[in-house]
Amino acid sequence: MPDFVATLAAAALFCGGVLILNGLTRLALHLHLAPFDLAENGLLQYGLALGLAGLFWRRAARKAF
Repeated sequence: MPDFVATLAAAALFCGGVLILNGLTRLALHLHLAPFDLAENGLLQYGLALGLAGLFWRRAARKAF
């Protein structure tokens, strides 16, 4: 059961991370702080959110056992 909870929390963190990173990207594009090639829902946002969720899952799974 702790593995399921860790996976569920990592999935929620991934979704929240994508939303937050997309918002930050939109803000940076609006303020002309980022290049125009940077797009919402791009590889950068998904990669960072996936890395953060993977790190959280590994740490939560390690503490469960």
